[in-house]
Amino acid sequence: QVQLVESGGGLVQPGGSLRLSCAASGSIFSIYAMGWYRQAPGKQRELVATITSGGSTNYADSVKGRFTISRDNAENTVYLQMNSLTPEDTAAYFCYADIALLEGWVPANYWGQGTQVTVSS
Repeated sequence: QVQLVESGGGLVQPGGSLRLSCAASGSIFSIYAMGWYRQAPGKQRELVATITSGGSTNYADSVKGRFTISRDNAENTVYLQMNSLTPEDTAAYFCYADIALLEGWVPANYWGQGTQVTVSS
């Protein structure tokens, strides 16, 4: 069984920073892309950032220059460093990973349970 466990959310003032972490555990052969989505109340889930196993990154326009995604392949962990936060960044943040459980298997999509980020004064 594969689990993705997020941590690092919380309440922060506008202009502040937070660092989210998401660790994958279980019977894993290989992890391909990892990333973060977010969902604000009453809105659709939106892509925040992705990172390939080789380190190539992609960001939503709304977070470019403020957020940085990174990963530690040895620890099966993905991070999201969030700087210059605004109230518009308030949302539940979900990590995902494309994971192959065995060699030769097509990777499947796994999700974390979500961590709340609230930006407010």
